[in-house]
Amino acid sequence: MLGRAASPARSAPLLGGTPEPSDISCHDENQSMTGTLQIEEDAPRAVSPLAGLRVGYAPLSPTLEQPGDRRRFPYYAERRGVDFEIADPSNEYDVVVVSQRADVVRWARHSGRALLVYDLIDAYLAGEATDWKSRGRGVAKFAIGEIVRPVVDYRQAIEAMCFRADAVVCSTPQQKHDIGQLSDNVHVVLDAHFEIGETIKTRYSSGPVLNLLWEGQAENIPALDVVSEALRSSSLVDRTVVHLFTDLWYYRYLRRVGRRSSVRLGRRLFPKVYFYEWNPHLFASVATGCDIALAPVDLSTPLTAGKPENKLLLYWRLGMPVLVSASDAYLRATQEAGVPDTAARDADEWRAALERYGPNDDARREAAKRGLVYVAEHHSEEQLLARWDRVFQSILDG
Repeated sequence: MLGRAASPARSAPLLGGTPEPSDISCHDENQSMTGTLQIEEDAPRAVSPLAGLRVGYAPLSPTLEQPGDRRRFPYYAERRGVDFEIADPSNEYDVVVVSQRADVVRWARHSGRALLVYDLIDAYLAGEATDWKSRGRGVAKFAIGEIVRPVVDYRQAIEAMCFRADAVVCSTPQQKHDIGQLSDNVHVVLDAHFEIGETIKTRYSSGPVLNLLWEGQAENIPALDVVSEALRSSSLVDRTVVHLFTDLWYYRYLRRVGRRSSVRLGRRLFPKVYFYEWNPHLFASVATGCDIALAPVDLSTPLTAGKPENKLLLYWRLGMPVLVSASDAYLRATQEAGVPDTAARDADEWRAALERYGPNDDARREAAKRGLVYVAEHHSEEQLLARWDRVFQSILDG
């Protein structure tokens, strides 16, 4: 059985020298570690609808160390005390949760008695159905062993999985609308970011150095190009330092092909930049020592423009003021939180936002306060767990 704990990740190196954050706060040593979902002894536990059932999980990664594993169903299982197995399609289960990187070709044809929940995080159904990347993705995934047989159009495989699943979990209202044409049981559930502990930024005086923070998977670093362009034409450029939390190496295609250096890419974008390999022991301390967090996305591509507000909520949970791209999800969240002027559509708007918030301690403090209140009211841990409860109750009640 899985669902209790995996091995903790080792602390990783820092490249680029000693950071210069203006306000490094103390980190909570009792927080959970990457791959280890630790919980406090006195934390209240509701009973999951999955209690007593045989549950399988088809993961994003066999080690459960991918963020999409740590922050989604395995996190729910740990907090609700649900044991699960890595799912084998040849075995019988009561419920199987199928991640978006699992073999959806095989699971869509599954004929066992298991009730299937498909966790489709990304907006693969956005955009044109004739997208060439979708057509090539099915062959590529077969070539690297992710699916049991090649498919000409991987989008059709995703659609078949949505149609077969007893429930589909997604990340945005727009996704829910798109998937609703294939399934009548669709739920929006965002990521759990509670592994970073309870560190919250409390000081907002920027000092002579303006420290900007970005966290994410390395293949998304090119999204920072709009920030780089904005800074090059800004009076803030000489006093700005950028801190990147990411993998130091990444693969450009399918996470296996085209190895690239994150460090080299980041240094092409910013003259003053520091690199940190992501780990929960260091992240909150450095993050809350920075002045502004960044959440840019490529608005020209439906898949990236359709990303949910997960990163924004992660930053807000730390008490950080955040500047974002004007995607549907980010616009909705920033408007609901009362900080609509933190969203930017292009480099000119990014420059204006940086120059509005960079020198203004009070504006950053107020934006951070509004974000923190928003996540406390709408995205608490118990609210997130209850959303997963409703997913499983919906298939068991049927």
